Amino acid sequence: MRWDNLAEDNANHPTSGTGALFAADAVTTRTFDTPEFRGITFHEIRARSIVNRVPGASRMPFEWTVNPYRGCTHACVYCFARKTHSYLDLDTGLGFDSQIVVKVNAPELVRREIASPRWHGAHIAMGTNVDCYQRAEGRYRLMPGILTALRDHANPFSILTKGTLILRDLELLRQAAEVTEVGVSVSVGFTDPELWRTVEPGTPSPERRLDVVRRLSEVGIGCGVLMAPVVPHLGDSPEQLRATVRAIAAAGATSVTPLVLHLRPGAREWFMRWLGHHHPHLVRRYERLYADGAYAPTWYQRRITRYVHELAAEYGIGPTHRGAARKLPRREPRPPLDGSEPTQLTLL
Repeated sequence: MRWDNLAEDNANHPTSGTGALFAADAVTTRTFDTPEFRGITFHEIRARSIVNRVPGASRMPFEWTVNPYRGCTHACVYCFARKTHSYLDLDTGLGFDSQIVVKVNAPELVRREIASPRWHGAHIAMGTNVDCYQRAEGRYRLMPGILTALRDHANPFSILTKGTLILRDLELLRQAAEVTEVGVSVSVGFTDPELWRTVEPGTPSPERRLDVVRRLSEVGIGCGVLMAPVVPHLGDSPEQLRATVRAIAAAGATSVTPLVLHLRPGAREWFMRWLGHHHPHLVRRYERLYADGAYAPTWYQRRITRYVHELAAEYGIGPTHRGAARKLPRREPRPPLDGSEPTQLTLL
């Protein structure tokens, strides 16, 4: 595994001016011989920073993120984050699914960095690169500490997830929602069970994810659904779209926002390999549809968006802006419960 270009003592391979991500001797590799983690390797690191600025050229509607993991056992064949594993000389296919980097000190870093005088309480998005409630979170339990820090400092945040483990932290989410803006979205691109089993093999079923939406709604935390990805020629028929929007509405979602599959480098190669194995007759159609880059043509995206919005209106839900948080009255931040003093850091 190539840690050299990320470690602090490597003078020959600077990390693009951002500083080291962790010390060279701060990596512990573990495997666990339990059914849920068999075949998975965890690389535990003590990160240098955790609150990251989104590059200015990004299409994302938020500026700051927290990602306690790299790699994801959800194993979604289309995941755009696969490319990030190549920076570590890891395979963007099976390696991304089974070689998981765990930033074990993420909770303490979040608390320290948002207490810095340089931090002005900006919205922090989580689950935007890989899922912060993937299977590994059940063992490492990083999110409770992160949510507690955000709650204690009344820092607004949002979470996007396919994981049902978020329900473990329901009380923390409720407490945070009392003092700041909290946004929760669940990703459900389709309800077709056969498509789910092959394209998202490590995730909870769409039905279980919609149960999360239902449960959050029951306790007063509004939850939107990112209907992503809409998979061309496999999950985009009028009947499939209607069934998905109908299920989303029945779960009590506050909004539904469609997003058509995009295929960035790293993900594109893995997805096309999967497509050739499972649906070889579609390979040429995909090559034409994505001939101009990572995104489907604008006309196709607009057609899907318009139809989903029409269905949403029919079923009594509406679109929302991706990344928008639920609006709640702002209160004065509580002092940190651990009594720690703010520490000034440079956010990298």
